[in-house]
Amino acid sequence: MPEADRVRVQDLSRYANPKGLRGRPAPFVQLWWIVEALLVRPTPQIFFAWRRLILRLFGAKIGPGVLIRPSVRIVYPWKVSIGANSWIGDDVNLYSLGEIEIGHDVVVSQGTYVCTGSHDHRTPDFPIFVRPIVIEPEAWLAAQCFIAPGVRIGRGAVVQARAVVMRDVAAGTIVGGHPAAVIGSRLSGQPT
Repeated sequence: MPEADRVRVQDLSRYANPKGLRGRPAPFVQLWWIVEALLVRPTPQIFFAWRRLILRLFGAKIGPGVLIRPSVRIVYPWKVSIGANSWIGDDVNLYSLGEIEIGHDVVVSQGTYVCTGSHDHRTPDFPIFVRPIVIEPEAWLAAQCFIAPGVRIGRGAVVQARAVVMRDVAAGTIVGGHPAAVIGSRLSGQPT
């Protein structure tokens, strides 16, 4: 097919970030990325209080007793809140283009990707969109889950390892698979 007859489905030269996407001026964002690279990620495992302090200085709302591993990646901490006694595991990525609210006593296990932004593939300029994510108290996201933009994980829900969650998860349910589907109830006493 000749080049002139092809319809452009994606033209990244037309892409532009929406105004205010980052929520802070560019120099502040760059400062955060430098601080994260030099003063957060290379810290020893036991420096939980240090990481909480640095994140709070950059606007994150972090409750007492929160354990954040040094390999956690948080894009914009000023868009993240984490309730008391929650655990954020190794290599978790909080892709906080939009707000991420994590309740108290939540476990986000290693390798999980919590993604508040994506692109609209239906138009050639590939515009970005952002939707907040809420993870209610006492939920457990097992290893290497993917949580899509706009999802709410209900109180006490369990997302099994490597699940891809594209829709809300009701409180107390257990979901798994790709895409995630309900496979049980946490309240039934069945193991996950």
